[in-house]
Amino acid sequence: MSTRTRFAPSPTGYLHVGGARTALFSWLHARKHGGRFILRIEDTDIERSTLESVNAILEGMTWLGLEYDEGPIYQTERFDRYKEIIQQLLDSGNAYRCYCTKEELEQMRAEQMGRKEKPRYNGQCRPGAEPREGVEPVIRFRNPVEGAVIVDDMVRGNIIFNNAELDDLVIARSDSTPTYNLTVVVDDLDMGVTHVIRGDDHINNTPRQINILKALGAESPHYAHVPMILGDDGKRLSKRHGAVSVMQYREDGFLPEALLNYLVRLGWSHGDRELFSLDEMIALFDIKDVNKAASTFNSEQLLWLNHQYIMSSAPERVAHHLSYQMGKLDIDPADGPELAEVVKVQRERTKTLVEMAQNSVFFYRDFDSYDEKAARKNLKLVALEPLVDMLNNFKSLPDWSSEAIHAVVLETAERRGLKLGKVAQPLRVAVAGGSVSPPIDMTLKLLGRERTLQRIERAIAWVEAQSA
Repeated sequence: MSTRTRFAPSPTGYLHVGGARTALFSWLHARKHGGRFILRIEDTDIERSTLESVNAILEGMTWLGLEYDEGPIYQTERFDRYKEIIQQLLDSGNAYRCYCTKEELEQMRAEQMGRKEKPRYNGQCRPGAEPREGVEPVIRFRNPVEGAVIVDDMVRGNIIFNNAELDDLVIARSDSTPTYNLTVVVDDLDMGVTHVIRGDDHINNTPRQINILKALGAESPHYAHVPMILGDDGKRLSKRHGAVSVMQYREDGFLPEALLNYLVRLGWSHGDRELFSLDEMIALFDIKDVNKAASTFNSEQLLWLNHQYIMSSAPERVAHHLSYQMGKLDIDPADGPELAEVVKVQRERTKTLVEMAQNSVFFYRDFDSYDEKAARKNLKLVALEPLVDMLNNFKSLPDWSSEAIHAVVLETAERRGLKLGKVAQPLRVAVAGGSVSPPIDMTLKLLGRERTLQRIERAIAWVEAQSA
């Protein structure tokens, strides 16, 4: 049987990094084994599920590049199938109606806790219960009371659950809506899922789901429960650690490849390597190599990785994502140099695309004022004559190349007996508005002759006005 994995988020919030890592592991396992990856939206919690959350999940998957082969499949469109299976379990005696009231169940649990017992349903209606007026029953699965369930977990090895410790879980609520443990079993069965890769918070659900599958005469898929992600303080990952929407990382200027690379290393490794392309991840990833211990999210490490990807990725690829950041600044990339060229000159000194976009605005839009500190230090009267010299030489340059521009700057410094920085830095402030830009010859080349001349003329006028 070919490999089939699934990612099955509940649309009650955004796609966060924990869910994205689970999706990535499932996607990698399917791709490595030539299988299919299914996206299933588990939206049976009608009160909490929202269309906004569904869209956030789909958008996150698209941005990450985790394409799915089937789906999205919505559980709310499969209610008739769930009812059919519930009836099948009732008819076979593997499920029964329970008429216990909420108050009775609460009293049952209170008495058990008073005796220091594990709170669980005591099977009161298991032998068969008469209908009670005014009480709509739930339907419970009749869990075996003897033997054990052995989960051959691909991450943790064998996990043994005694059936005597598992109570009869509810598979349909009093309003007839199915519960999670029922729907997930039916879906995995109908969709032919062979490998279930999910968070270890589902471990206790697994023996119950296996027992339902056995009652339906079906084989269980292989299970792999991956450990949770912790913040750098050892506590469960939360917003303050970085457990935000995957799309927030786009807003913050991260490349999707960098985030995927970081997520795959949260709990999995291949020697001492840090950087993996997607093709390398597919070739090298093995779910059995995932660590059993929880992983720690480190924002600084993610930032470092992002910088590596900005520097090493094809400029056109980085430019594709930089365009989004420029748009947020109301910049039309068509109003200046090609973004791929900007990437080439900016990537070594920027860790995020937000930073790169902000540092590149001057290529596309005139600035209203100079950085005060930079102007005070560099746009002084002593800089006036070198600026005038360069303005005249730039006007007559036959070739607007970085080599020709560099020659003008160097010749001006030598003729004036000045260090190169004493000429280049005032020029940088004149054209960029501040003291930071790529190398001055590359800056002017991308800025273009017309903008360069206009800004030098403006700086000359500014110096003259300040010195008057």
